[in-house]
Amino acid sequence: MKQAKLGHWLAIALGTLYFIVPLIGTFEFSLRMRRGTYSFDAYATVFADPGFRDSLAYSIILACATIVIGVVLIVPTAYWIRLRLRSLRVVVEFITLLPLVIPAIVIVFGYLRIYNSSSIIPLTANARATDVLLAFSYVTLSLPYLYRAVDTGLAAIDVRTLTEAAESLGARWPTILFKVIFPNVRVAILSGAFVTFAIVIGEFTMASLLDRPAFGPYLQLIGANRAYEPSALAIIVFMVTWACIGLIQVFGRARRGASPDTR
Repeated sequence: MKQAKLGHWLAIALGTLYFIVPLIGTFEFSLRMRRGTYSFDAYATVFADPGFRDSLAYSIILACATIVIGVVLIVPTAYWIRLRLRSLRVVVEFITLLPLVIPAIVIVFGYLRIYNSSSIIPLTANARATDVLLAFSYVTLSLPYLYRAVDTGLAAIDVRTLTEAAESLGARWPTILFKVIFPNVRVAILSGAFVTFAIVIGEFTMASLLDRPAFGPYLQLIGANRAYEPSALAIIVFMVTWACIGLIQVFGRARRGASPDTR
């Protein structure tokens, strides 16, 4: 037993070092912009750049939009498949895995071919329409992770019993979905939202080819032309990502801890 516990702690320690040591090295290198001493000049340069603020804000807004769209599309679909269409589960799982097999560059070129300015649905005709197309592109990229997280959450609850109980009390489908199913898979939704957020913040290919001012292309531009600022950006992105994930988690716990009035 002691050897097993020692092995577990050793594995945790090695995994922690695997992630922490490169992060420490990146942080240390980002402080070397001023020769001969450590300084935060690289961070000051990054924060003073309007492109950093604009691109990061754009990607955060797009990440939130992607999470909302993905949840609204995936939760009802996964719920209905588990409740009524179990025979289609394998087909849907295969479809959600396609973004892992098809490269992002192929997907975005298909979008450009279908939704160009001369097509029936010209989603690249103006900036706002292209933003919508990019948001749905990110939903496509997040399908393998978000769908599986939601499907796992639904597998942990008795969907049929909850649905029948709600129907016996007179609840309609919108009420069942938003007041019964969503609260019971909130943790699973948050898990998928974490991964989706990270994907959107760092994604480069789709944003670049659709010519949108996202954070991924900004990171690539700075990385190709600067020395110390990319390391500072990596640390900043790490902190911003975990801060946003923490806010989502706090929000989820607050909602989970709020007990409804049953009187």
